[in-house]
Amino acid sequence: VWGLLQAAAYVYDAQYNRNIPFETSPKAVRLYYLYNHWSMQAATYFFIFVDLALALFEEPAVYLLPFLGKYAVLCLLVFFGRLVHFAQVTPRSVFWKDTKNICIMISILVTLIDLIVYGALRISAIRGIRWSRPLRPIFLINFAESRQIRRAFRSIRNTLPEITYVFLLFMFSVLMFSLMALKLFGDRNLKTVEGSPYFTNYLEIVFNMYVLVTTANSPDVMMPAYDFSWWYCLFFIVYVIINTYIFMSVFLAVVYNNYRKHLKNEIRKLAYMKRRKMIEAFNLLKVKEGAEFVVKEDQWKHLVKLVAPDISTSHRELLLRISDEEQKGCVDKKSFVRLADLLNIQVITIKLHSHPLDIWFPHVYNSTPSLCIRSMVRHKGFVWMYDVIILINAVFIALDEKNPYISYAEWVFLCLYIVEILLKLYTYEPRNFFARNQFWNWFDTSIIIAALIATVLNTALRSVTIYNSQQVLDIVFILRVLRLIRIIDSIQRFRVIMNTLINIMPTMLTFGGLVLVVYYIFSIVGMEIFQGKVKFFAGNTTTPHALYCGNPALKDSTFARAKYCKNNFNNIASSFIVLMELTVVNQCGFALVTHQAAKLYFITFHIVIVIMIIKTVDALLQRMFEAEIPPEEEGPSLDEILNLSPNDAYPKNPVFDNAA
Repeated sequence: VWGLLQAAAYVYDAQYNRNIPFETSPKAVRLYYLYNHWSMQAATYFFIFVDLALALFEEPAVYLLPFLGKYAVLCLLVFFGRLVHFAQVTPRSVFWKDTKNICIMISILVTLIDLIVYGALRISAIRGIRWSRPLRPIFLINFAESRQIRRAFRSIRNTLPEITYVFLLFMFSVLMFSLMALKLFGDRNLKTVEGSPYFTNYLEIVFNMYVLVTTANSPDVMMPAYDFSWWYCLFFIVYVIINTYIFMSVFLAVVYNNYRKHLKNEIRKLAYMKRRKMIEAFNLLKVKEGAEFVVKEDQWKHLVKLVAPDISTSHRELLLRISDEEQKGCVDKKSFVRLADLLNIQVITIKLHSHPLDIWFPHVYNSTPSLCIRSMVRHKGFVWMYDVIILINAVFIALDEKNPYISYAEWVFLCLYIVEILLKLYTYEPRNFFARNQFWNWFDTSIIIAALIATVLNTALRSVTIYNSQQVLDIVFILRVLRLIRIIDSIQRFRVIMNTLINIMPTMLTFGGLVLVVYYIFSIVGMEIFQGKVKFFAGNTTTPHALYCGNPALKDSTFARAKYCKNNFNNIASSFIVLMELTVVNQCGFALVTHQAAKLYFITFHIVIVIMIIKTVDALLQRMFEAEIPPEEEGPSLDEILNLSPNDAYPKNPVFDNAA
């Protein structure tokens, strides 16, 4: 029994691509099962979320709450306990050599010291800086549960050497064009819109030319030179073509090429580790049967029950039939090693149910009119008819809502959609119609029911009282627009693309976690640098400070005139919004209220997010779409083309006669 539990742990690790070396003693294996239990992992993620969310309530806060130190200490205690638990599972030599564990311990110690120092300064009425807060994402990255985020980080790290060479060449191009701009425009006494000298400071030129790569300051940066002579526009056109289009495309090509190369190595490594785990499990359960070692059928069944207790008996029998094709009553080594992969295959059990109406009212349900209705619903013309209705509905949505006829028409469309759902439920068995893999049926029904409830509520409130609830009205409008998405399901190519996006969503969420880490770190740093430098005043304020966002340095600046005052780093939420805008490098106003060197903060953020992470995500999407969407007509391969003579004709759709 003990060997069976240990073997199940190996198979479970192989199934989920975990590479955690654990002690094989009974106590360590029990602790390992507890460590990997879903409740322990959920608790870890919960406290990581709490630790990150503390930034919402700490100064500068979105909602300031007192006594937050105790929650921070509680999170640190949970993290420390989780780390101690992990130390009880893994061998000491492995634990102390693991960089992730060292990072977690150092982060806990540094955060604790920072809390003590910050608390002492607050008692002394001295303003302190929480310099440990940017370390909080380390807990999200380095715990064993976050291996997917670490793999995403590793993918980016592996592409850095090749990206670095392209980036240096790109920066050389920017610097060269900036030097040319200084020589071309610096001595012509040109002025910007604000009246400041145009292209006379080299560092200022470099920043503006870098921003031009993102097109955030186009065509503003070009206009003074263009007004002087239209010939100068050629300089900026050539610059944009080279740096915005060619270099950005080269970045993507380099990232994609390196991503594919390292993806192969990653898959090879995971396959090797998975096979090693499965062999270790096999060695624990094997018995000699004739000339070879095998695992008995009873042992195999007990193992599968331990590893996947939720699968059905029929699913388990199917796996056994695949593993023991010759029905010998045992599983050989080659078939056993495949078990982890077989468990990862999604098996959909289709149960043929009779329609409830066929059971309750068989004569009515199988009558001629009923068969005619069911045949009509199954026909393609029924789908096409509702596609036309959706398109007509789109035209009505775009029309004026205040027109009573348009309002009545919305009720008509809603009734037609409800009739469609009812007819489909009448035709198809409800349990099959709402099966777990029937995403579009769930989507259609949810949208129609939500739209019905919101529309009825909207109408009832209007008839009972003086209605001024814009929120309910907004929900109605959104649901009406979402109904148009249903047409995607009717077009095969659209459906394939949407299903591909749904399938790659877990991977995208992994990179989303990595983006969250970068945003969080830069937000905390940005708050420490720019907090209080820019202030927002409500629209009805009469204070003169509102004209320059509460900072005289922004007086008469484009930043203040454009009313960007709400774009500030005064709390974590505002910082996230500004960083989203900074993705296109368009917040140079902060350099006016601090120092010109602050522009390095924005450039660094853009390099990390856009050039490193987003380009990697682009490469990932390309690779995933290649894998998910099958090519329709590839034509001849390269070898076939090379082997063809000039007189050979390669048929587009060759037909081969049967040789028999």
